[in-house]
Order: sequence, then structure tokens, then C-alpha cells
Amino acid sequence: MNLLRRTVTRRQGLSLSIAAAGLMLAGCSSENDALADQANAGDNKGYIAGDGSVTEWKKEEREAPVEFTGDLFDGGTLSASDLRGKPAMLNFWYAGCAPCRAEAPHLIELHDKFGKDIAFWGVNVRDEAGTAEAFERNFKIPYKSMKDASGKVLLALSKTVPAQAVPTTLLLDKEGRVAARVLGEIDSSIMKTMMQDLLGE
Repeated sequence: MNLLRRTVTRRQGLSLSIAAAGLMLAGCSSENDALADQANAGDNKGYIAGDGSVTEWKKEEREAPVEFTGDLFDGGTLSASDLRGKPAMLNFWYAGCAPCRAEAPHLIELHDKFGKDIAFWGVNVRDEAGTAEAFERNFKIPYKSMKDASGKVLLALSKTVPAQAVPTTLLLDKEGRVAARVLGEIDSSIMKTMMQDLLGE
């Protein structure tokens, strides 16, 4: 049984460092040298999993509402302005990313609990439609994803979402401001608490 330790510090927000004893997050690629070469070359096709670190921003510390427009795999579009009025979750993922697969069941459970009050959206940073849709069918993902292999949404959110940290999950408040961020695979209990706190604002 893993023991989670949360260390709280303050620096432009509330940072929650999560350490799980005996747990190591695998990167989305098994070729560490290749990833390093890609990163040095500025190749945004090489993705590295985050360490699970969590940052929360208090209401008075949040920056302006995010702005983006993304194309959905089903042919529609989603803009940041469409999310105004209630909190939202954005999960950046792709099918070949091991931490993305590991966290998928937890995201589904969170959607089952909070989906009526929080808008859930995925942002697929790499896949063609067939690959992404197969992933969504296999895991029975109940919410839609934007396709972002071109990096348009990532670029719009580059102040908050590192280009090579996948998965990354953002929580937006009802005004569209970033309230919390997880770099790497989510911890479902911590995400549940953050969602409850966001709904209580």
C-alpha cells in the first residue's frame, strides 16, 4: 500500500508535491536518450510524463481567462468561451502514453461523480482520429476530445501547459481561469478534493 505525502508551499499559488512510496511514473517513451535528443532539438513530438506535481492558485492569484479554439474529432469545435459559466477540466493526452492509459479509469470515475457540474474535455496532442477513437472506445471515455497534433491549443495555453509534459490536467474556474494543474498522472483522491473545492467557490 503506497503512502502519499503532500508537502504544501506557497509561491504564486499553492504547490502540492505528491510523493508515492515505491511508485515511479514511467515516461511516455521508453527511449530516454531519444527523448533527450528530441527535446534538445525542439521536437514537440517527443513527450515526457510529468512527476504528478500539483499546483493550485487561489482566486485572487489567478490570471486572465484562457483563450483557445480547438477542433473536435467529431467535426465540431470548442472555444474557451464555450466553457464560461461553470468549472471545466482539460486533460492533455495521447493513446500511446502509458500514464494517460493508467489515469483513464480515474478520469471516468471523476466524470461519473462531477460530470453534471464540471465540463470534462480531452486535448489529444498526437493521434489521428482512428487511434484516438479506438482509445476512447476501449476505455469507454464519456467525454469528447479536441485534436491538437498541430499544437494550436497547446500553444494557446503554453503559459500553463509545458509542451512536453503529457499527461497534463487543468482545472478552470467558472470564469475560465486556471485554478489548478497536475503535471503527470493524476491522483484521483487529490483531484476529487480539488474539484469539490472548485465547486464550493
